[in-house]
Amino acid sequence: MTSEAIASRTYPRFAVMLHWIIAIGVLVLLATGAYMVGVPKNTAARGLYFNLHKSVGILTGGFIILLIIWRSRHRAPELPATMPRWERTAAGWNHTLFYLLMVFVTAFGYLTSSFSAYGPKLFGIPLPHWGWDDPALRGRFADWHRLVAWIFAVLIVLHILAALKHLVFDRDGVFQRMLPERRSRSNDPA
Repeated sequence: MTSEAIASRTYPRFAVMLHWIIAIGVLVLLATGAYMVGVPKNTAARGLYFNLHKSVGILTGGFIILLIIWRSRHRAPELPATMPRWERTAAGWNHTLFYLLMVFVTAFGYLTSSFSAYGPKLFGIPLPHWGWDDPALRGRFADWHRLVAWIFAVLIVLHILAALKHLVFDRDGVFQRMLPERRSRSNDPA
């Protein structure tokens, strides 16, 4: 496949940047979320991890909103015609589910914090509550937050495996769609 053909099907720099910022944020959130629940209650370490998790979640949520706005105004680059129809359909569904799950996991996390005594915070700065201290509601929202996070984690694994399949086996340029643009030396003004 020629570099021109691959370039015609790549995402713009802004979309690539948002993709990787969100991907890193989501991985940090999954890691801190899995770890923090095992930290003993009423310890400084638990508060640190919960506040870090909330803060990264709120920041990542902001980038998710930017991505959704950008995506609502821009079409995704075309997938190769050589891809089987079922793969193109699966990719479309996976991305749609990604957007839905990113919104839901963020909203459920914020609601979990809103119905706790501690409230949502961004690096220690209190943010508006949507609720009050209610352990039952907090528990329900926390359950939904965890469930959606686990479903999202499974889809992320499938997404990564599919991307690697395109890189290693198919070699059809799909993987390269989300890589930062490389400038050739001939285009380098230096």
